[in-house]
Amino acid sequence: MSIAIQPLGIGRSVWAQYYAITKPRVLWLIVFCALIGMVLAVPGVPTVAQLGLALTACIGIWLVAGAAAACNCLIEKSIDAKMKRTAWRPTAKGELGGGQTLLFAGTLGLLGSALLYWWVNPLTMWLTFATFVGYAVIYTVILKPRTPQNIVIGGASGAMPPVLGWAAMTGQVGPEALMLFLIIFLWTPPHFWSLALYRVEEFRQSGLPMLPVTHGPAYTRLMVLIYTWVLAAACLLPFAYGMSSWLYLLAAVVLSAGFCRYAWRLWRNYSDVLARQTFRYSLTHLSTLFAALMLDHYLLP
Repeated sequence: MSIAIQPLGIGRSVWAQYYAITKPRVLWLIVFCALIGMVLAVPGVPTVAQLGLALTACIGIWLVAGAAAACNCLIEKSIDAKMKRTAWRPTAKGELGGGQTLLFAGTLGLLGSALLYWWVNPLTMWLTFATFVGYAVIYTVILKPRTPQNIVIGGASGAMPPVLGWAAMTGQVGPEALMLFLIIFLWTPPHFWSLALYRVEEFRQSGLPMLPVTHGPAYTRLMVLIYTWVLAAACLLPFAYGMSSWLYLLAAVVLSAGFCRYAWRLWRNYSDVLARQTFRYSLTHLSTLFAALMLDHYLLP
């Protein structure tokens, strides 16, 4: 079966189009979370060899995650074209054809997998491949168009980066990595549902069964509140387990209190502006929380 390759659009350079479908902002957050897993897996200051291993693993994870994002853009191009926040994507605009996108995703995926298998370890490669399948196939093809719990179940793929980072440095998956996984897993629903609340009409138009569409905004706001409470408890686990000290604990308490406050206000007195602020704060929450873990690891060994 041949795949037709459509001509490129003229709005952006070809490299800018390819880079755009890797979802770079999400991609760098994935690599950052994987890097945190790597840092925490190595006691003390890493050696030159460990730094090289971490860099190689970051590149491999970046490549495979970029391939998954490109596949997502290809599969959802008709849905993306109906939504303002995604209509600019080259696949949605027809700037990149299916053949071009598939070839690009396949190349990234193969390069990344080979790099992880031969230069890191097979466990990291297989875990990264499983994450690719979980996001590009199970979440995008099966869950997202069928159930409002798509982001909850599919969030397991998005929570994998620290596990990948830990496996890259140790060759195994420890309980510390699973705690980091749990934090991101619980963080994902309130993060995404905050976005879905102020983009609800776009999701309704796209036909996707997102929670605000199927169960209404009031129920969604309640779920955001409940998840932030559970997330706040999960954020204390690294300190309770002994993998971090008071510096991380302070950051976790302050950041979680801020997220819970946003969720409480969102539940009590909704506005699109507040939902947007909650979504943006969720990004600050996760990135700052993990940065605090890294600082705690080096400053207070």
